[in-house]
Amino acid sequence: MHSDKKSVKHVMSEQNTAPRGRCLRVNTPGVLAAMTALLSVSLQTLAAEPSPPPIHAIGVENQYADVIRQIGGKYVEVTSLISDPNTDPHSFEASPGIARRIAHATLIVENGAGYDDWADKLMAASPNTERKVINVHSLLKLPRDTVNPHLWYDPQTMPVVADAIADQLAGKMPEHAAEFRQNAGKFRQSMEPLNAAITAFKHDFPDSPVAVTEPVADYLLKAMGTKNLTPAALEYGIMNDIDPAPQLVSEQNALLAQRKVRVFVYNQQVTDPITSHFLALARKNQIPVVGVYETMPEPGYHYQSWMLAEVSALRKALSDQVSTESLIAGKQ
Repeated sequence: MHSDKKSVKHVMSEQNTAPRGRCLRVNTPGVLAAMTALLSVSLQTLAAEPSPPPIHAIGVENQYADVIRQIGGKYVEVTSLISDPNTDPHSFEASPGIARRIAHATLIVENGAGYDDWADKLMAASPNTERKVINVHSLLKLPRDTVNPHLWYDPQTMPVVADAIADQLAGKMPEHAAEFRQNAGKFRQSMEPLNAAITAFKHDFPDSPVAVTEPVADYLLKAMGTKNLTPAALEYGIMNDIDPAPQLVSEQNALLAQRKVRVFVYNQQVTDPITSHFLALARKNQIPVVGVYETMPEPGYHYQSWMLAEVSALRKALSDQVSTESLIAGKQ
Protein backbone atom coordinates (compact mmCIF):
# COMPACT_ATOMS: atom_id res chain seq x y z
CA MET A 1 0.00 0.00 0.00
CA HIS A 2 1.48 3.33 -1.04
CA SER A 3 1.45 6.32 1.35
CA ASP A 4 1.07 9.97 0.20
CA LYS A 5 3.28 11.09 3.03
CA LYS A 6 6.98 11.59 2.51
CA SER A 7 9.34 9.71 4.70
CA VAL A 8 10.45 11.43 7.89
CA LYS A 9 14.06 11.33 6.70
CA HIS A 10 13.23 13.10 3.43
CA VAL A 11 11.17 15.79 5.13
CA MET A 12 13.92 16.59 7.60
CA SER A 13 16.44 16.82 4.76
CA GLU A 14 14.34 19.38 2.94
CA GLN A 15 13.83 21.46 6.08
CA ASN A 16 17.55 21.63 6.84
CA THR A 17 18.74 22.49 3.35
CA ALA A 18 18.94 26.18 2.40
CA PRO A 19 17.94 26.97 -1.18
CA ARG A 20 20.85 27.80 -3.46
CA GLY A 21 21.64 31.48 -3.78
CA ARG A 22 19.87 32.50 -0.59
CA CYS A 23 22.01 33.97 2.28
CA LEU A 24 21.66 32.76 5.79
CA ARG A 25 20.19 35.29 8.15
CA VAL A 26 22.56 36.87 10.72
CA ASN A 27 21.50 38.33 14.03
CA THR A 28 23.03 41.78 13.23
CA PRO A 29 22.20 43.57 16.49
CA GLY A 30 23.76 40.78 18.51
CA VAL A 31 27.00 40.74 16.50
CA LEU A 32 27.38 44.53 16.70
CA ALA A 33 26.88 44.43 20.43
CA ALA A 34 29.58 41.78 20.76
CA MET A 35 32.01 43.75 18.57
CA THR A 36 31.37 46.93 20.58
CA ALA A 37 32.08 45.09 23.81
CA LEU A 38 35.31 43.64 22.36
CA LEU A 39 36.48 47.07 21.14
CA SER A 40 35.77 48.55 24.55
CA VAL A 41 37.92 45.91 26.21
CA SER A 42 40.72 46.52 23.69
CA LEU A 43 40.68 50.28 24.33
CA GLN A 44 40.76 49.71 28.06
CA THR A 45 43.78 47.46 27.59
CA LEU A 46 45.60 50.11 25.55
CA ALA A 47 44.77 52.75 28.14
CA ALA A 48 46.19 50.51 30.85
CA GLU A 49 49.49 50.20 28.89
CA PRO A 50 50.64 53.79 28.20
CA SER A 51 53.75 54.50 26.12
CA PRO A 52 56.92 54.84 28.21
CA PRO A 53 57.79 58.37 29.35
CA PRO A 54 60.51 60.20 27.44
CA ILE A 55 64.12 60.03 28.54
CA HIS A 56 65.10 63.20 30.41
CA ALA A 57 68.34 64.37 28.84
CA ILE A 58 70.60 67.39 29.20
CA GLY A 59 73.09 68.90 26.79
CA VAL A 60 75.13 71.19 29.00
CA GLU A 61 75.87 73.35 25.96
CA ASN A 62 73.03 73.79 23.51
CA GLN A 63 74.97 72.36 20.56
CA TYR A 64 75.08 69.02 22.38
CA ALA A 65 71.39 69.31 23.28
CA ASP A 66 70.65 69.80 19.60
CA VAL A 67 72.39 66.56 18.66
CA ILE A 68 70.54 64.66 21.42
CA ARG A 69 67.25 65.85 19.90
CA GLN A 70 68.32 64.77 16.43
CA ILE A 71 69.17 61.27 17.64
CA GLY A 72 66.43 60.74 20.23
CA GLY A 73 63.50 62.38 18.46
CA LYS A 74 60.17 61.98 20.26
CA TYR A 75 61.66 59.63 22.82
CA VAL A 76 63.70 62.32 24.58
CA GLU A 77 62.91 65.46 26.52
CA VAL A 78 65.99 67.65 26.20
CA THR A 79 67.19 70.67 28.15
CA SER A 80 70.22 72.81 27.36
CA LEU A 81 71.86 74.64 30.26
CA ILE A 82 73.98 77.14 28.33
CA SER A 83 72.31 78.66 25.29
CA ASP A 84 72.45 82.44 25.66
CA PRO A 85 74.90 83.88 23.11
CA ASN A 86 75.44 86.81 25.47
CA THR A 87 76.67 84.54 28.28
CA ASP A 88 80.33 83.75 28.87
CA PRO A 89 80.37 79.95 29.35
CA HIS A 90 83.68 80.18 31.18
CA SER A 91 82.08 82.20 33.99
CA PHE A 92 78.70 80.48 34.04
CA GLU A 93 77.05 80.13 37.46
CA ALA A 94 74.47 77.40 37.96
CA SER A 95 71.16 78.15 39.67
CA PRO A 96 69.17 75.90 42.02
CA GLY A 97 66.81 75.20 39.11
CA ILE A 98 69.69 73.87 37.03
CA ALA A 99 70.78 71.71 39.94
CA ARG A 100 67.29 70.16 40.06
CA ARG A 101 67.33 69.45 36.33
CA ILE A 102 70.67 67.72 36.60
CA ALA A 103 69.40 65.67 39.54
CA HIS A 104 66.52 64.26 37.49
CA ALA A 105 68.27 63.78 34.14
CA THR A 106 69.19 60.23 33.15
CA LEU A 107 71.43 61.22 30.21
CA ILE A 108 73.84 64.16 30.27
CA VAL A 109 76.27 65.23 27.57
CA GLU A 110 79.00 67.60 28.76
CA ASN A 111 82.03 68.99 26.97
CA GLY A 112 84.71 68.31 29.57
CA ALA A 113 88.31 69.51 29.19
CA GLY A 114 87.75 71.95 32.04
CA TYR A 115 85.06 73.82 30.13
CA ASP A 116 82.03 72.86 32.25
CA ASP A 117 83.48 71.37 35.42
CA TRP A 118 80.69 72.94 37.46
CA ALA A 119 78.32 70.35 35.97
CA ASP A 120 80.46 67.54 37.44
CA LYS A 121 80.15 69.12 40.87
CA LEU A 122 76.37 69.30 40.59
CA MET A 123 76.18 65.67 39.47
CA ALA A 124 78.37 64.60 42.38
CA ALA A 125 76.03 66.43 44.75
CA SER A 126 72.97 64.56 43.41
CA PRO A 127 73.87 60.90 42.73
CA ASN A 128 71.55 59.04 40.36
CA THR A 129 72.15 55.37 39.58
CA GLU A 130 70.19 55.65 36.31
CA ARG A 131 72.20 58.60 35.02
CA LYS A 132 74.58 58.12 32.11
CA VAL A 133 77.14 60.81 31.32
CA ILE A 134 78.94 61.38 28.03
CA ASN A 135 82.04 63.50 28.61
CA VAL A 136 83.12 64.47 25.11
CA HIS A 137 86.74 65.07 26.08
CA SER A 138 86.95 61.54 27.51
CA LEU A 139 84.91 60.07 24.66
CA LEU A 140 87.43 61.36 22.13
CA LYS A 141 90.31 59.99 24.22
CA LEU A 142 92.10 63.35 24.13
CA PRO A 143 95.08 64.08 26.39
CA ARG A 144 94.27 65.21 29.90
CA ASP A 145 96.16 68.45 29.29
CA THR A 146 94.16 69.43 26.18
CA VAL A 147 94.42 73.22 26.15
CA ASN A 148 91.66 74.09 23.68
CA PRO A 149 88.30 72.96 25.10
CA HIS A 150 86.16 74.08 22.14
CA LEU A 151 85.89 70.51 20.89
CA TRP A 152 82.67 70.95 18.86
CA TYR A 153 84.50 73.08 16.29
CA ASP A 154 86.43 70.02 15.17
CA PRO A 155 84.32 68.53 12.35
CA GLN A 156 85.30 65.03 13.49
CA THR A 157 83.79 65.45 16.97
CA MET A 158 80.02 65.45 16.62
CA PRO A 159 79.60 62.25 14.57
CA VAL A 160 81.38 60.40 17.39
CA VAL A 161 79.13 62.11 19.93
CA ALA A 162 76.04 61.18 17.90
CA ASP A 163 77.02 57.50 17.91
CA ALA A 164 77.62 57.59 21.67
CA ILE A 165 74.23 59.20 22.26
CA ALA A 166 72.55 56.52 20.13
CA ASP A 167 74.26 53.79 22.16
CA GLN A 168 73.16 55.28 25.48
CA LEU A 169 69.57 55.80 24.33
CA ALA A 170 69.48 52.25 22.97
CA GLY A 171 70.50 51.00 26.39
CA LYS A 172 67.58 52.84 27.96
CA MET A 173 65.01 51.97 25.28
CA PRO A 174 66.16 48.74 23.59
CA GLU A 175 62.90 48.49 21.64
CA HIS A 176 63.89 51.65 19.74
CA ALA A 177 67.60 50.92 19.41
CA ALA A 178 67.44 50.50 15.64
CA GLU A 179 65.76 53.89 15.24
CA PHE A 180 68.37 55.63 17.39
CA ARG A 181 71.24 54.12 15.43
CA GLN A 182 69.53 54.92 12.16
CA ASN A 183 69.27 58.56 13.28
CA ALA A 184 72.97 58.56 14.11
CA GLY A 185 73.66 57.33 10.58
CA LYS A 186 71.50 60.11 9.17
CA PHE A 187 73.44 62.59 11.27
CA ARG A 188 76.71 61.42 9.74
CA GLN A 189 75.23 61.80 6.27
CA SER A 190 74.04 65.31 7.13
CA MET A 191 77.64 66.30 7.87
CA GLU A 192 78.66 65.67 4.25
CA PRO A 193 77.85 69.22 2.99
CA LEU A 194 80.00 70.67 5.77
CA ASN A 195 82.89 68.34 5.02
CA ALA A 196 82.61 69.14 1.31
CA ALA A 197 82.65 72.89 2.03
CA ILE A 198 85.75 72.50 4.20
CA THR A 199 87.53 70.49 1.51
CA ALA A 200 86.63 73.07 -1.17
CA PHE A 201 87.82 75.97 1.00
CA LYS A 202 91.11 74.23 1.71
CA HIS A 203 91.61 73.73 -2.03
CA ASP A 204 90.61 77.26 -3.04
CA PHE A 205 92.33 79.24 -0.27
CA PRO A 206 95.34 77.23 0.93
CA ASP A 207 97.35 78.56 3.88
CA SER A 208 95.25 81.70 4.19
CA PRO A 209 96.59 83.86 7.05
CA VAL A 210 94.09 84.71 9.80
CA ALA A 211 94.08 86.34 13.22
CA VAL A 212 91.79 85.52 16.15
CA THR A 213 90.86 86.81 19.58
CA GLU A 214 90.55 83.37 21.23
CA PRO A 215 91.02 79.74 20.17
CA VAL A 216 87.25 79.24 19.86
CA ALA A 217 87.23 78.17 16.19
CA ASP A 218 90.86 77.03 15.97
CA TYR A 219 89.96 73.38 15.30
CA LEU A 220 87.78 74.42 12.37
CA LEU A 221 90.37 76.90 11.06
CA LYS A 222 92.98 74.14 11.12
CA ALA A 223 90.68 71.72 9.29
CA MET A 224 90.15 74.40 6.63
CA GLY A 225 93.89 74.76 6.10
CA THR A 226 94.31 78.35 7.33
CA LYS A 227 97.40 79.73 9.08
CA ASN A 228 96.64 81.32 12.43
CA LEU A 229 99.23 84.09 12.95
CA THR A 230 97.96 85.27 16.34
CA PRO A 231 100.50 84.45 19.10
CA ALA A 232 99.24 81.41 21.01
CA ALA A 233 100.07 83.07 24.34
CA LEU A 234 97.79 85.96 23.39
CA GLU A 235 94.70 83.98 22.36
CA TYR A 236 94.94 81.53 25.26
CA GLY A 237 95.66 84.33 27.69
CA ILE A 238 92.49 86.15 26.61
CA MET A 239 90.54 82.89 26.93
CA ASN A 240 91.79 82.42 30.48
CA ASP A 241 91.23 86.07 31.50
CA ILE A 242 94.95 86.78 31.72
CA ASP A 243 96.06 90.24 30.72
CA PRO A 244 98.29 89.81 27.67
CA ALA A 245 101.86 91.08 27.72
CA PRO A 246 102.38 94.38 25.84
CA GLN A 247 104.68 92.64 23.37
CA LEU A 248 101.92 90.20 22.41
CA VAL A 249 99.46 93.03 21.92
CA SER A 250 101.98 94.82 19.70
CA GLU A 251 102.40 91.68 17.56
CA GLN A 252 98.65 91.39 17.07
CA ASN A 253 98.37 95.11 16.32
CA ALA A 254 101.00 94.76 13.59
CA LEU A 255 99.13 91.83 12.00
CA LEU A 256 96.04 94.00 11.66
CA ALA A 257 97.56 97.40 10.95
CA GLN A 258 99.88 96.03 8.28
CA ARG A 259 97.16 93.77 6.80
CA LYS A 260 99.24 90.66 7.23
CA VAL A 261 96.08 88.60 7.69
CA ARG A 262 93.10 88.21 5.36
CA VAL A 263 90.43 87.55 7.99
CA PHE A 264 89.94 88.48 11.64
CA VAL A 265 87.99 85.82 13.57
CA TYR A 266 86.24 87.44 16.51
CA ASN A 267 84.58 85.70 19.48
CA GLN A 268 81.17 87.36 19.63
CA GLN A 269 80.33 85.79 22.97
CA VAL A 270 83.26 86.92 25.12
CA THR A 271 84.46 90.49 24.70
CA ASP A 272 86.58 92.92 26.68
CA PRO A 273 88.46 96.18 25.98
CA ILE A 274 91.44 94.44 24.36
CA THR A 275 89.30 92.33 21.98
CA SER A 276 87.19 95.38 21.15
CA HIS A 277 90.42 97.24 20.34
CA PHE A 278 91.47 94.49 17.92
CA LEU A 279 88.02 94.51 16.32
CA ALA A 280 88.18 98.25 15.73
CA LEU A 281 91.67 97.93 14.25
CA ALA A 282 90.50 95.21 11.84
CA ARG A 283 87.58 97.34 10.72
CA LYS A 284 89.81 100.41 10.29
CA ASN A 285 92.15 98.47 8.02
CA GLN A 286 89.30 96.89 6.06
CA ILE A 287 90.08 93.35 7.13
CA PRO A 288 86.90 91.21 6.91
CA VAL A 289 85.60 90.11 10.30
CA VAL A 290 83.92 86.76 10.95
CA GLY A 291 82.12 86.29 14.26
CA VAL A 292 82.21 82.92 16.01
CA TYR A 293 80.34 81.64 19.05
CA GLU A 294 80.86 79.34 21.99
CA THR A 295 77.25 78.17 21.94
CA MET A 296 75.01 77.57 18.94
CA PRO A 297 73.19 80.75 17.84
CA GLU A 298 69.45 80.46 18.35
CA PRO A 299 66.96 80.32 16.82
CA GLY A 300 67.37 79.13 13.26
CA TYR A 301 70.28 76.72 13.46
CA HIS A 302 71.10 73.09 14.03
CA TYR A 303 74.69 72.12 14.73
CA GLN A 304 75.37 71.22 11.08
CA SER A 305 73.90 74.42 9.62
CA TRP A 306 75.73 76.51 12.23
CA MET A 307 79.13 75.09 11.28
CA LEU A 308 78.31 75.37 7.59
CA ALA A 309 77.37 79.02 8.10
CA GLU A 310 80.76 79.70 9.72
CA VAL A 311 82.59 78.07 6.80
CA SER A 312 80.46 80.04 4.33
CA ALA A 313 81.25 83.28 6.17
CA LEU A 314 84.98 82.58 6.00
CA ARG A 315 84.74 81.83 2.28
CA LYS A 316 82.81 85.07 1.68
CA ALA A 317 85.46 86.99 3.64
CA LEU A 318 88.23 85.71 1.38
CA SER A 319 86.41 85.69 -1.94
CA ASP A 320 84.34 88.88 -1.62
CA GLN A 321 86.03 90.78 1.22
CA VAL A 322 82.71 90.75 3.09
CA SER A 323 82.41 90.64 6.88
CA THR A 324 79.91 88.43 8.73
CA GLU A 325 80.28 89.71 12.26
CA SER A 326 77.10 88.00 13.49
CA LEU A 327 75.10 84.93 12.49
CA ILE A 328 72.08 86.13 14.45
CA ALA A 329 69.41 87.71 12.26
CA GLY A 330 69.26 91.47 12.66
CA LYS A 331 72.65 91.78 14.33
CA GLN A 332 75.86 92.87 12.65
